[in-house]
Amino acid sequence: MTDPAPSKLDELVAVTARLRAPGGCPWDADQTHESLVQYLVEETYELVEAIESGTRDDLLEELGDVLYQVLFHADIAAHTPGEDFDIQDVAAQMTAKMIGRHPHVFGGGRTAETADDVVGFWDDLKKQEKPGRTSVLDGIPQAMPSLALADKLLGRAQKVGLLDLAEGGGVAVENEDELGALLLAIVASAKSQGLDAERALRSTLRDLQGEIREHETDGV
Repeated sequence: MTDPAPSKLDELVAVTARLRAPGGCPWDADQTHESLVQYLVEETYELVEAIESGTRDDLLEELGDVLYQVLFHADIAAHTPGEDFDIQDVAAQMTAKMIGRHPHVFGGGRTAETADDVVGFWDDLKKQEKPGRTSVLDGIPQAMPSLALADKLLGRAQKVGLLDLAEGGGVAVENEDELGALLLAIVASAKSQGLDAERALRSTLRDLQGEIREHETDGV
């Protein structure tokens, strides 16, 4: 009985390993987790662009580029003392994580009829997985783009009862087109006055995080 033909994913894993092996590509062999960060960021943004405004072929290509970054990092880890894991280990850990995060699907004794039901008990599951986290801010990457970070932090502020987003922020916008124009106008106004909108928002977000942590402490 002959072995089944390798899948296309298996073939890509083999190509990645060949490029980084002795006699392969010198550039690929020289890369590290750190040196690849810039490419991971770039490919991720290109994928976002493909999702938002690209074609089917664009999406197919950019998903492949992001997938290759994952395979590249896994191959580096497989040949780095102290790391010693490969793409199969990455997949195994993710499979276990997804099963654990979906007990309402995989027989974990939970039921969920709506997406809100799922979100409601995910926090409990995360606390069990990472008991060392003591704040709702733990685990939030500070290098996120400032607007995405603001959205994340506002959600956490609401979660601890510091803010009530249902009350609105006093700015009337009906759709994302209006919101985009308003945000652009704010940035343009800042630029005309020599102000750094990115730095200003990040500074305010640091203050907000301080308020959240203080609120958590007072509530203990």
